[in-house]
Amino acid sequence: MHEMGKGHPECPERIAAISDRLMASGIWDYLLHINANPATREQLARVHPEAYLDKLALMSPATGHVHLEPDTAMNPYSLNAAYYAAGAGVQAVDMVMSGKAQNAFCLIRPPGHHAERERGMGFCFFNNIAVAARHAIAQYGLERVAIVDFDVHHGNGTEDAFYDEPRVLMVSIFQHPFFPYCGDVPKGANMLNVAMPRASRGAEFREVVLEKWLPTLNDFAPQLLLISAGFDAHLEDDMGSMGLVEADYAWVTKQLMKVAETHAQKRIVSLLEGGYDLSALARSVTEHIKVLADV
Repeated sequence: MHEMGKGHPECPERIAAISDRLMASGIWDYLLHINANPATREQLARVHPEAYLDKLALMSPATGHVHLEPDTAMNPYSLNAAYYAAGAGVQAVDMVMSGKAQNAFCLIRPPGHHAERERGMGFCFFNNIAVAARHAIAQYGLERVAIVDFDVHHGNGTEDAFYDEPRVLMVSIFQHPFFPYCGDVPKGANMLNVAMPRASRGAEFREVVLEKWLPTLNDFAPQLLLISAGFDAHLEDDMGSMGLVEADYAWVTKQLMKVAETHAQKRIVSLLEGGYDLSALARSVTEHIKVLADV
């Protein structure tokens, strides 16, 4: 019920397309399905100041739409959806840390990695993956949490949340120059941001993963691996101008699972970010989940 206007790419049909593809692929029934609980104010406040949470509550409209910025709007259901999206990451962390699940994929919207500490933008209200990471640190005392972001857009909000936090490592790729027009100069030593030129394909992506991401991740030895899983770097997604395909997403998932197996007791929580061509998104997420679920 969270929608930001007719024709907006971050639409409810994204979730339906993924669900339909998972069913059609035959793996839906092999997965454990959990309905998320909404994030608590305390959990959100580890990332976002109370004043920002109050601002969003005041802005939430009774009817129609209110814009945080030109591309990011709230309808009467948006804030509730954002609480549930952030809560999904928290609940997934709880499940993998307690051993109830080896890993988890959070099929959520709105996305989160553009939401900065005090500003929503880029279709995002709360930084879902940052809230999950802070929960892992606060609730379980983790000292090394790694965030991997392969969305076509730089996760500026995640960088804003953690550039001065040595317990968190962020590794990412993103098209550059491109929205949000930053990231090529990292804010902190714990940020491995790899800017990719437009038209980069799977070969270039895999080279970055092998030569830059994996050595850095293995040196860090994360106790938990979180993935900002955006699929808008897909060849068929006109939101960006890169050329990844389903096989690339499956391959990188396998590489990250090896890291998690070596250092993090196989614990991975993946959260949906971008991906706006419905067919490419659904196919890519399905391949990602097949690898995570080992089916």
